[in-house]
Amino acid sequence: MLALSALGVAGVMALTACSSSGSKSGSSASGNTTLKLLAPDYGTAGGPDSSQKYWQGIADDFHKANPTITVQVQTIAWTNWDQVATQLQNKQYPDILLGDAPQELAASGLLYPLTDVMSASTISNLIPVFAKQEESNGVAYGAPFTTSSRALFYNKKLFAAAKITDAPKTWTDIQNDAAKIKALGNGTIGYGLPLGPEEAQGESYLWMLGNGGGYVDSSGKYAINSAANIETFNFLTSMVKAGDTEPSPATVDRKDMWSAFGNGTVGMVGGSGALIPIIKTAGKLQTSDWAVTTMPGKSGPLTQALAVHDDITAFKSGGHAAQIKQFLDFAYADKYQIQFDNEYSLLPATTSASKSLSASDPVAAGFLATVPNAVVYPTNSNWNTVKTKIQQSIGTAAQGTDPSKVLGTLQTFASSN
Repeated sequence: MLALSALGVAGVMALTACSSSGSKSGSSASGNTTLKLLAPDYGTAGGPDSSQKYWQGIADDFHKANPTITVQVQTIAWTNWDQVATQLQNKQYPDILLGDAPQELAASGLLYPLTDVMSASTISNLIPVFAKQEESNGVAYGAPFTTSSRALFYNKKLFAAAKITDAPKTWTDIQNDAAKIKALGNGTIGYGLPLGPEEAQGESYLWMLGNGGGYVDSSGKYAINSAANIETFNFLTSMVKAGDTEPSPATVDRKDMWSAFGNGTVGMVGGSGALIPIIKTAGKLQTSDWAVTTMPGKSGPLTQALAVHDDITAFKSGGHAAQIKQFLDFAYADKYQIQFDNEYSLLPATTSASKSLSASDPVAAGFLATVPNAVVYPTNSNWNTVKTKIQQSIGTAAQGTDPSKVLGTLQTFASSN
């Protein structure tokens, strides 16, 4: 899940650039067409919040308006998303895939350029900072579908108990506040630092940005082991050693840390709007018991938020560009964008839906206000592969392994794969 991590499609670069191969989507002699749509389940498979229900509703509405086109919907739980890599490696391509960034798939020659499968009016409505990230060599091969922006959530009850009067603005503030919250006892965690494989790349990036670092340099080349990033992880190591975080962040996934925050045992954690329903479901914190602020950096709050998104891509193997275009233009209507965001506490990918949601939801409006100037993940063609490697190992750089060695190994991997 984007809000709970969009998983990369491992091994895609092993695919050959043979867009005509793979199983064809249905086209009958009568002119009827069947499109296959494959998407992750952002809810609970089989439950009332399953994404299967969401997409099936759009497919049914679309079929009523376009009776010669049927959209077959398949959703797969994020925890089983490796099945998608297997399907692609076996050349079992859907017509439409909601998942990760398009660059690796595009490099294998599998995807339609976006202009082949989406009208100019729909493309122009995509939020620019995300639309730009869909490009490979100046050509867009995907479109953002759902988005989120990151900030710092803090527990006002724990802050009051620890006699902390202001929200943190710097790393020193976080470290001092975390120590005071830990001193409260009863298993409280000062700062929740989830660097487990679910979304270690996101948590790491929040901290890198606070020190002027990141995964790439200004030219777009990987700079994972930059001096700034090494300094950042040395600081995180000091927090872990001092007990200001949970004991073993490399083994802790974000979903678990978000649940702990919802249960009232964590003082601070990086999060998106998707954390809010978790807080509400836990029932331990009232709305007045928590707040959101800009993520602190080394010397002051970040001037740019981290924003992420999940992407729609369209495969050439079925040969149904015209029908895909009809469906995507239909599915990107404001009502469907807002419905998805309301169901899963995410943000829209279109300008018009963002304006509409901002007018009706002040919490969403706060997150959306940070999007136009946001920082996004790299667009390097091997980013999905590199991201998976980061998720698996970068957490060790904060709990005992020399950060320069961990980041150096990641840099070598990123530059050679």
